[in-house]
Amino acid sequence: MTVFEGSFTQTESLRFAIVIGRFNDMVVNKLLEGCQDCLKRHGVDINPHGNQVDFYWVPGCFEIPLVARKAALSGRYDAVICLGAVIRGQTPHFDFVAGEVSKGIAAAAFQSGVPVIFGVVTTDTMQQALERAGIKSNLGWNYAMSALEMGTLMRQVNGLGVNSYGHLPAASAAGVLSGDASRAIAPDVSSNQVV
Repeated sequence: MTVFEGSFTQTESLRFAIVIGRFNDMVVNKLLEGCQDCLKRHGVDINPHGNQVDFYWVPGCFEIPLVARKAALSGRYDAVICLGAVIRGQTPHFDFVAGEVSKGIAAAAFQSGVPVIFGVVTTDTMQQALERAGIKSNLGWNYAMSALEMGTLMRQVNGLGVNSYGHLPAASAAGVLSGDASRAIAPDVSSNQVV
């Protein structure tokens, strides 16, 4: 029996999209810092002018799923990280936004076959949100770890996984690095061969 498991190494060829909701920016900016710190410490070039991470800024959390879906369907990314904060107020607005964002992010992952990480903090108070964005711990770090693990796992599941030495097979690496989305995203499951 084969065991498939994501890793946190060999990240040089991974590509990520980070979709960030601006609303509640005091919290979201801290989540983004934690996310970037994790990626950087695991060998990912987080420079916005580099070739590993693209940043998509949207007005608020409600807009995150649409952009996350488009990014995931583009075939350019191994994982999409969604960052935002929805804080309960005096109206039912929280319930509508939080519920729809979580459904939309899950749908983006299912429809695209690309890991779309739910990094939207949903809390009752601003204090709780700040605790999750750096006062006690920074969940941005955790969301990046999930993206790294899922990105490497999906490469294995799609037949582009690392071999026993921790390297992509040469033919698979060439397809990923050349930007051939069909090789990176859509394996031919009927014959267990990558198309």
